Amino acid sequence: MVREITFDAPDGLKLYARVYEPAREVDSLPLVCLPGLTRNARDFHELAEALAQHAETPRRVISFDYRGRGLSAYDPDFAHYNIGTEAGDVIAGLGVLGIDRGVFLGTSRGGLIIHILAAIAPQFLAGVILNDIGPEIAPAGLLQISQYLNGPRHPKNWADAVEVQRAVHGAAFPALRDADWERFAHAIYREIDGVISPDHDPNLIKTLQGIDFTKELPDLWAQFDLLAELPLLVIRGENTPLLAPETVEEMTRRHPALQLINVAGQGHAPLLETGRLPELIAAFVAGVDLRAV
Repeated sequence: MVREITFDAPDGLKLYARVYEPAREVDSLPLVCLPGLTRNARDFHELAEALAQHAETPRRVISFDYRGRGLSAYDPDFAHYNIGTEAGDVIAGLGVLGIDRGVFLGTSRGGLIIHILAAIAPQFLAGVILNDIGPEIAPAGLLQISQYLNGPRHPKNWADAVEVQRAVHGAAFPALRDADWERFAHAIYREIDGVISPDHDPNLIKTLQGIDFTKELPDLWAQFDLLAELPLLVIRGENTPLLAPETVEEMTRRHPALQLINVAGQGHAPLLETGRLPELIAAFVAGVDLRAV
């Protein structure tokens, strides 16, 4: 069962989340899913359904729309689109849902928010999954994201929306099939009054303006080190431009118990409902349950 909720951010902005409830009562840890920069809760729909209704280890799954994305309200001040504010929004949502501890899965920006939570609210984190993100971002990868976000905003129809995404990402995602591309497009775009548009505030792109992509970006290694005692799974797309192999090597050096999944034929960021990923994620989270007992 999927339950939709709205709640107030600390500054009063109306925010949205999805809650996937298991069919039976469980005492397992919830999984909290945090999407990427311009993405939304729909990215996790298939994965959330699989984990909520898992035959052996069902659990509650929560996925958030950050402010300015999906069904959350747009912020009149785009400067509030930052990982510190968004971490505070997530904490507010957890309070409304009565969640005091869980496993957190962050795709791209969602993983950066997890780093912030490790610094300001570590009590919430029982385990962490980072999907194609680490404490250090390759500038060339962020530049690539910035460039495609400034591309065409209104596909002519859904078939065109699929082809737009395939044209942009196809080289990095040769493993995807037609059905995967269709889900991908429907997660990125929303149709309102017959117009198909990216499902985020256009002002969000302004937060990338002024970045010098020829220089190293600020890192979060100090915050990553706060995850040292937690179970940690890192998922990396084989063709990702954002998470460098050297960064993963350093993450492993600092966190020797880190588990790593390399996803063949996918880039930034791997689609978590594909291949064996749902079962591998379910197994990891079940392991965190056992440790938390």
